Amino acid sequence: MDLKLDPSRDDLPLMANTSHILVKHYVLDLNVDFESQIIEGSIVLFFESGNRFEKQSGSTKETRQSESSEACRFRMPEPCHSPGTDTRTFSPKTGYNDFAICGKGEKDTSGKDGNHDNPEQACGISSSTYCCDTGNHRNEEFLLVLDCCDLSVLKVEEVDVAAVPGIEKFTKSPKLTVVSEELRNQIVHELVTLPADRWREQLDYYAGCSQAPGCGELLFDTDTWSLQIRKTGTQTATDFPHAIRIWYSTKPQGRSVTWTSDQSGRPCVYTIGSPINNRALFPCQEPPVAMSTWQATVRAAASFVVLMSGENSAKPTQLQEGCTSWHYYVTMPMPASTFTIAVGSWTEMKPEICSSKDLAAERSLSPSETDSRYVGICGHVEYPCRFQNLSATTQEIIPHRVFAPLCLQDACQETLLHLIPPCLSAAHSVLGTHPFSRLDILIVPANFPSLGMARPNKEKTGHVSDSGSSVIKHGLNPEKVFMQVHYLKGYFLLRFLAQRLGDETYFAFLRKFVHTFHGQLILSQDFLQLLLENIPEEKRLGLSVENIFRDWLESSGIPQPLQRERQAGAECGLARQVSAEVEKWIRVNRRPRKRKRREAEEVFEKLLPDQLVLLLEHLLEQKTLTARTLHSLEKMYHLPQQDAEVRHRWCELIVKHKYTKAYKDVERFLQEDQAMGVYLYGELMLGEDATQQQVARRCFELTKEQMDRSSAEVVAEMLL
Repeated sequence: MDLKLDPSRDDLPLMANTSHILVKHYVLDLNVDFESQIIEGSIVLFFESGNRFEKQSGSTKETRQSESSEACRFRMPEPCHSPGTDTRTFSPKTGYNDFAICGKGEKDTSGKDGNHDNPEQACGISSSTYCCDTGNHRNEEFLLVLDCCDLSVLKVEEVDVAAVPGIEKFTKSPKLTVVSEELRNQIVHELVTLPADRWREQLDYYAGCSQAPGCGELLFDTDTWSLQIRKTGTQTATDFPHAIRIWYSTKPQGRSVTWTSDQSGRPCVYTIGSPINNRALFPCQEPPVAMSTWQATVRAAASFVVLMSGENSAKPTQLQEGCTSWHYYVTMPMPASTFTIAVGSWTEMKPEICSSKDLAAERSLSPSETDSRYVGICGHVEYPCRFQNLSATTQEIIPHRVFAPLCLQDACQETLLHLIPPCLSAAHSVLGTHPFSRLDILIVPANFPSLGMARPNKEKTGHVSDSGSSVIKHGLNPEKVFMQVHYLKGYFLLRFLAQRLGDETYFAFLRKFVHTFHGQLILSQDFLQLLLENIPEEKRLGLSVENIFRDWLESSGIPQPLQRERQAGAECGLARQVSAEVEKWIRVNRRPRKRKRREAEEVFEKLLPDQLVLLLEHLLEQKTLTARTLHSLEKMYHLPQQDAEVRHRWCELIVKHKYTKAYKDVERFLQEDQAMGVYLYGELMLGEDATQQQVARRCFELTKEQMDRSSAEVVAEMLL
């Protein structure tokens, strides 16, 4: 079912049949090659299914028939294109195998989603060998569907987990004399269901199984949005191999990773919260319900640092000359879309040694005695939970590392490093236990889109089939990421609730909410329902889940409570100060170039960055501002050196009033703040000024190859 979607208007399909079988753990073993802009290697998936899937055989059969109407599309991969299987034995006690070579491949320009058009000519093997039987019994075979896009899949095989030394402890047999599919699946079941206190042993055996030899290649095919795998004669999810290995490579144009340069001009690659999440990085189950753990070994040239969203602070392991290996893992089950990776020539920023006085100040930020720790049984699936660890619950500042490109090293040292400990401590005082044991912070490249992941909403995913597949409405529309009104309204809703309930009540609820729902997927309804259940009746004042959804989340425009807040905010001290400054600038703008001698100079007050944003927004409402006024504004507030929010409004003023002397500031913003600059391209083009349009086209030509894909598509349409 090769879906041909128009990315400008259609929905993103979530194809994985999560109702039938779930991935419980991923083991990735990858090489990063900057020359070819490809990440290649293998991924081993460990599945869990149950008897409940057997009862769905009727609906499953119907779904399978719709999922693939051409039996002969399924085939084994061509041997001449498949990497060799590493059949070496692995001892869980020795750790992860790091002897693979850092290979360098060629850029994949075929654009065929991993399919090879003519296997007979390529390998001299008849394609009929690899076709499924077209008989009626084909419809009884179970089909595994994974979310997959922009990947070249080379080979899929079942993993012989029974070959791992010591694995017999997960079976009822002292010796594995006769190995069957049922026995291998039993081993995987015992492995994925190990109790949380055996997580280290579990990770070791996952690693061992990932290095085990293959025991039979599986039929597979890819279409635009999925990888479809079947084993001849396997009729149910229960009987399907529960550990499979997929050999694959990404494509340079893949939409889950961005190959670019950092602010120092050095090459780097990172995952993006793109409309298709991680399916162009590895085959996976995208629906959030598919919560899984993972571990990954990533190899790259020794000059690069590999960062991932893992729980451990990985250090490089030297392999052969010029190549290092990095290993990360997580023990908390999470959606596959939360997997992140960044590889580049980052510099780790080491904080200066804190004095005893500084440490005492940090400790003084600890929660008060009234900050109760909600002890009890957690509501999530079992994993090594920090909320059950007393030392973790009292840890205000978790270990953290900071990485930045070389050219930002000094700025990072001066402005960022000293802010992190108090921020972590403040988060702990408000929300309680940090859910993760550590934190890596990376200063990302200028083209990082920073607008979140494509996540389904309960009410907006469309029809969910019996297999678990669904869609994310408008998920492929590149313009949608620049219209995140729901994010803004959600932010103001939280502020409204805090003001209505009072900080003490609201923050106490937040701590309880985090403790109640940590490690779980939650919806807005869950949050609001728990909130209203935990506040006194006298503070609800007509609030209900239904009313909040109607007024804040389902209706267009600015909600009435927010409009009233805006009116009240205009009367606060900081806003009144800005209004006074605006009046001064309006007077300055009205004065003739030559002033009378006795006319007094205006004396301007210093403003905070948020006040500067408000000032410039008010000035944007003025029909005309002279070049002299704009020059004075720039000089008074040092606008080109302010933060991105301030500079964005400054650039709007430049464009609106055609202040040519400052066009260089617009060009800098479009190149260095690409995620925020899309709106400015529209302003430059709409004015129909030839010089401004030339600025827009020149900046786009300089940045389009590095720009986020959605941003580039939107801007290219503006420039037509």
